[in-house]
Amino acid sequence: DNDPRWKGCDSSKFMEHAYEVMTEYGYKIGNIDVTLILERPKVANVKPAMKENIVQLLHTTPGRVNIKARTHERLDSVGELRSLSCHVVLTLERAEE
Repeated sequence: DNDPRWKGCDSSKFMEHAYEVMTEYGYKIGNIDVTLILERPKVANVKPAMKENIVQLLHTTPGRVNIKARTHERLDSVGELRSLSCHVVLTLERAEE
């Protein structure tokens, strides 16, 4: 994207904007499932803080957010420590009026 308002922007601003758009259309978070795929660093110690950050930014509850991590068992660029991947599946529900 080449929208100048996002240049150099903290990534939390993207989530705040997404939350605003979501609520303008009358939706709320159903569930968020995050899968981190990386060999290193190990993220077990930071997953609670990551989850809390998502909960706060998207104004939802901890029970609606799941974060898990896995490796690629030393295969492909992820396993060779040259990259990492993050997959997110998010469901929306109609907000009560």
